[in-house]
Amino acid sequence: MSMQIDYNWLLVLLSYAVSVLGSFTALQLAVAIPLAETQRQKTAAVAMAGGAMGLGAIWSMHFIAMLACDNGMEVRYDPSLTALSALVAFAACASGLMLVGHGRFGRLRLLAAGTCMGLGVASMHYIGMAAMLMAAETHYDFNKVVASIAIAIAASMAALWLAFNLRGPVQMIGSALVMGVAVCGMHYTGMAAASFEDNGGQLPDGYAEGLRGDNLGLTIFVIVATLLVLMLLLHYWRYRYRSRISI
Repeated sequence: MSMQIDYNWLLVLLSYAVSVLGSFTALQLAVAIPLAETQRQKTAAVAMAGGAMGLGAIWSMHFIAMLACDNGMEVRYDPSLTALSALVAFAACASGLMLVGHGRFGRLRLLAAGTCMGLGVASMHYIGMAAMLMAAETHYDFNKVVASIAIAIAASMAALWLAFNLRGPVQMIGSALVMGVAVCGMHYTGMAAASFEDNGGQLPDGYAEGLRGDNLGLTIFVIVATLLVLMLLLHYWRYRYRSRISI
């Protein structure tokens, strides 16, 4: 029998908020990628923007939203798979930004980078789902899985286009709000593809060592939001410092 899923709406809202903040931070930091004068500067810019997007806007949103999901039983998370999902999210976003930011911006390059990034984001989601430790089995609706992957690719292409074509703060805020909807749309479509069936109370190996959800969602939000704000402040400080030097 499939289990009923409810959501903690505070965590749902926080997952959207961190996705918007991460997207805005990534868009701000991505400005430095095409302006980089050396390969070292470009790599650093890609790493910063990729971290803000992959770990802030996407992985943190995903994990907080996972913690918001309540299927009626205690769920813990495999630490190794959870860490792997975060690494995949960072690598996917950094790779997408590097592909688009290297050479002339064009549709084919955007398509390739967006597909690479989208597949990575979708992989992150389903690795994160596999990290769930509970007395239940997870089954997937193939059509909804495909839909979630398509949304991930489309959202990735939109994120990459925005990162290299927007400059004004007002446009970036609006784009970040839209990106938050796109990222959340991918996640909750992926969640809708899953159904959970009670396996009779058989707990998986490693359950006792799994990460617990008590206040974990709020803790992750506070930590990630603080780091993103610090990244923004550092970015603005560096921008003003370089502007003074160039005068």
